[in-house]
Amino acid sequence: MSQKGILITGGAGYIGSHTAQQLGEAGERLVILDNLSTGFREAVQYGELIVGDTGDKDLVSRILKEHDIDTVLHFAAHTIVPESVEKPLKYYGNNTCNTRNLLECCANAGVKHFIFSSTAAVYGIPEGDKCFEDSPTSPINPYGTSKLMSEMMLRDLSSASDLRHVILRYFNVAGSDPEGRIGQSTKAATLLTKVACEAAVGKRDHVAIFGTDYPTPDGTGVRDYIHVVDLAAAHVKALEYLRNGGESTTLNCGYGHGFSVREVLDAVAKVNGAPLNIVERERRAGDPPALIAGADLIRDMLGWEPAFDDLELIAKTSLDWERKLRDAPWGE
Repeated sequence: MSQKGILITGGAGYIGSHTAQQLGEAGERLVILDNLSTGFREAVQYGELIVGDTGDKDLVSRILKEHDIDTVLHFAAHTIVPESVEKPLKYYGNNTCNTRNLLECCANAGVKHFIFSSTAAVYGIPEGDKCFEDSPTSPINPYGTSKLMSEMMLRDLSSASDLRHVILRYFNVAGSDPEGRIGQSTKAATLLTKVACEAAVGKRDHVAIFGTDYPTPDGTGVRDYIHVVDLAAAHVKALEYLRNGGESTTLNCGYGHGFSVREVLDAVAKVNGAPLNIVERERRAGDPPALIAGADLIRDMLGWEPAFDDLELIAKTSLDWERKLRDAPWGE
């Protein structure tokens, strides 16, 4: 029997490309679907790149059939929280409606396995510091809501068909491939580590701390930062779990502990060998003091063990990539 194919939507983006890299290195047969609105051709190192939209049902149906796809990893999405507040229909259109179209194509094609890129934003502002998979979901922005709606559609489809899925809820993703082959290349990025490294290499004149009066040890927000290589490995483990007959499930992707904004900025400054220009500003609406993953279930169910749980290593791989982009920018 010929090897079944894997479709990776958004596989030219930050997390999708790192996951595709690991699956490609494992010998999987990959098809990457990306419209390159935020992704980069240069990031696709394995498989065939098809430029197009996830919401294009004719295109997706043709890909699933012609490439004999039985597994879909769905990364394609808009991910900027403030933009989702300003342009909610953009997020419901791309993140929710396009996912609905993708799921219809998967159902019609008999796709067996589906791994969905979700987010800790589905939890909203938690009552405590940690969120667990059974914590209440109450997103406070359209981005989180668009992802939660997609989770619901996926669960309902799995209940009504033979499709089995793993939903992975990401916490704060950071870092880049330690070998410097791919990295976080998004234009106008908002992720703290990326912004801090851009400031370190001179792409920005400062980095801002939004809120210094939180009830945390140093007054700044605390988040669970997970290295993108460990997150990609969680997807590989999720696929292995489904292929071995695992039931549909939802799992947090984080380390189970957090670092403050100041600690992250200190780590970037340390590996950079020079201080950052830091500006302190007021809190942003909707930012919880702390957001940390309850991260035991993913270890127990998938046998996932992180290899890059080190803040300075996260900062170093991020900074190394930013220096590479500065000297040889992608997409320009």
